[in-house]
Parts: sequence; C-alpha cells; structure tokens
Amino acid sequence: MIHVIATITIRPEKREQTLAAARVAIAATRQENGCISYDLHESLTTPGTYVFVERWENRDCLTAHMNAEHFKVWRKAGADGVASRKIEIITDGKVEAI
Repeated sequence: MIHVIATITIRPEKREQTLAAARVAIAATRQENGCISYDLHESLTTPGTYVFVERWENRDCLTAHMNAEHFKVWRKAGADGVASRKIEIITDGKVEAI
C-alpha cells in the first residue's frame, strides 16, 4: 500500500473556487481503480492549509491517478488558488518528496 500526504496552501481570495474544484476531483478520484481512500482535511491551527490524505493499492494505481484527466483538470483549476504544494509519497517506510 502507498500513502500520499499532499499539503497545500490556498490563497484566501480563491478558497471557495479552489475547494469547489477539489470536491469534483475527489469524487472522481474515489472511483479510480486502486484508490483505497482519498480525503481532504483543513488545518485547525494554520489558516488556509489543507491536507490530502490518500491511500493507494500500489504505485501503478497512483501513477494512473496522476495521469487521469480529472486530476489534470484539478491541477489547472487549482493553479490560481494554490499558493504552495508539498507532496510526500510513503511506501515501505520510505518517504519520497515530490
């Protein structure tokens, strides 16, 4: 199993449109082959910070997700609203930052 922790900071003035785009992507992603779970959480201590917590069956499923059309649409739709992004892929106890 692969875990992904993707932390993003959303610009306050773009919050609603960015979260609306994220909701569409989340719904589509949950239907993908190999997606065990895919959720977005808002930080209680750092305003504007959100964390995607993902679980995938394997790396091939994660790679397919990153190439999925709805993922590309989300990245484009969120581009104006996401001020920063940090992605960590955790597999076999190792962390890969991309």
